Amino acid sequence: MLEHGGRLLQAARTYGIPPDRWLDLSTGISPFAWPVPSVPASVWQRLPEDDDGLVEIACAYYGALHVLPVAGSQAAIQALPVLRPPSRVGVIAPGYNEHAHAWRRAGHMVDTLPASALLADVSRFDVIVLIHPNNPGGDRFDPAALRACHQALASRGGWLIVDEAFMDATPGESLCGETWREGLIVLRSAGKFFGMAGARAGFVAAHPELLEALRDRLGPWTLSGPTRFVLKQALADVAWHGEAREWLRSASDRLASMLSRYEMVPTAGCAFFQWWQSMGAESVHVAFARQGILTRLFSTPASLRFGLPADAEAFQRLDEALQSLKREKPSL
Repeated sequence: MLEHGGRLLQAARTYGIPPDRWLDLSTGISPFAWPVPSVPASVWQRLPEDDDGLVEIACAYYGALHVLPVAGSQAAIQALPVLRPPSRVGVIAPGYNEHAHAWRRAGHMVDTLPASALLADVSRFDVIVLIHPNNPGGDRFDPAALRACHQALASRGGWLIVDEAFMDATPGESLCGETWREGLIVLRSAGKFFGMAGARAGFVAAHPELLEALRDRLGPWTLSGPTRFVLKQALADVAWHGEAREWLRSASDRLASMLSRYEMVPTAGCAFFQWWQSMGAESVHVAFARQGILTRLFSTPASLRFGLPADAEAFQRLDEALQSLKREKPSL
């Protein structure tokens, strides 16, 4: 299995620091979480029902005609490759490694390339997988370029898959509204924006025939009843959506400014995280970890991703750690 952020217990054992004393910045999950209400006992006692209104609420939130609830976008990432015959697949790099891993495991020919290379030579591929905004590379795409890519692929039975796990802060850039077109598949995650990663909930927006094939592959009850109960309320809470987007933009800007003050100017970022590329990333990661601050380390390319501190106290702790690091590594 591939490594991911959020491995706090492992870090606690490695560095001998109790889990409750860490500042975990290793994921892109928003710390400004939607306030989850109590779940009635009856919801726990009944099997989930597909006609409970969740799909309709999700369609309204994402602006899509058709969606399929899934156990996090990860479930779709693993299942989609088995729905195609052997194909030539281009996957954005750097990016979320599970995409390339899933396509290779299913027997496809996979090339991992920068987005510019993928979009410049669409004819080489049957499937192209992009992440928008990219994680961790921060790539953003012109909608016209994405439409042209999709049209070229779909004209010969191909797919454009766009992972929009970090799109909720900028919904106007989403392609969900165009997923009625065959060959365009958009993945959305409820865990990042709503701060509910533990619920393992996401959605796939695509043409109904593709969604039906995916549903058959995944089987019944992809989401638990309590998760569906909570999601219906979270997706419909329009006032909170606006507050969260404003908080995310402000916190991300503050994080970028703080890193820049200590000569760690972010290479890229989005509303959920900032990404810093440097050959010294591993040593910096370790230096932070010794102070109980967990970042996400990448080896290719050598880099760190910083999630958002939750509050003023967390920002102050990061600032103090950066001061300490600057004293130890003045040429950072």
